[in-house]
Amino acid sequence: MKYYKLNESTLAKFQEHLMYQEKSGNTIQKYSHDIRTFLSFLNGRLACKEIALAYKEYLTELYAVASVNSMLAALNTFMEFVGFNDCKVKPLKVQRRLFAHSDRQLTRESYEKMVALARREGKDRLCMLMQTLCNTGIRISELPYITVDAVNRGRVTVNCKGKIREIFIHKQLQLLLIDYIQRQKIVKGSVFVTRNGKPIHRCNVWKEMQSLSFRAHVKKEKVFPHNLRHLFAYTYYKAKKDIAKLADILGHSNIQTTRIYTMTSGIEHRRELAGLGLLITDNLFTT
Repeated sequence: MKYYKLNESTLAKFQEHLMYQEKSGNTIQKYSHDIRTFLSFLNGRLACKEIALAYKEYLTELYAVASVNSMLAALNTFMEFVGFNDCKVKPLKVQRRLFAHSDRQLTRESYEKMVALARREGKDRLCMLMQTLCNTGIRISELPYITVDAVNRGRVTVNCKGKIREIFIHKQLQLLLIDYIQRQKIVKGSVFVTRNGKPIHRCNVWKEMQSLSFRAHVKKEKVFPHNLRHLFAYTYYKAKKDIAKLADILGHSNIQTTRIYTMTSGIEHRRELAGLGLLITDNLFTT
């Protein structure tokens, strides 16, 4: 069995490699966190296949399957970079979910309640921000691309994860955004900014949405910016049934990622099964 020495210096070189690979800041931060978790598990020991497998078991006891596989993917990328391929480990096997968990799914009704409450409370920025995310399907990190020029054109050019794509702003949303821009006296640059004119941070958006959810009587577990993207994707797919086009709109390279966004809730999945009409109940127990 081969043994390898790993430390913060190795991680620094890996971070530099990710930068040269033009990985996003969030990706580099996530990978760095995951590798530091592994280094902490090593606790000064030399790395080997046996320890990597023990680390996998350790993660399994602490995290959900999706989180474990995500952390193992980061570890495998790191091991491949340093040339320790024999330390790579296989991800946990899990059957693809057929439906989304309803306790985490933001419904259209809940979304409408939150938008209406934000409007009544005079929270114009939050009201327009939620509607923009939910009507375009963009990521919260892509919000700075919603500029005054983009709104006037009715089209947003997004550069994310090395991919450039165009997002259209439909006419009704465009008119609302133009009205918002005029009322806020925004002349140029990003539409959604702080009082100091800086792009609004995702943490601030999350906090505002969480606060609003309490007053709107919507479970806070369902309320976070990315769920607006999920609601857009689910609604689009239900109307158009075109998963390939949806993948392009969302900026997904792998269509399997898009499938996660189109899953129905468990309640709706049961309703679909019952709607097949395959259960025969008439005179079932008579002889």
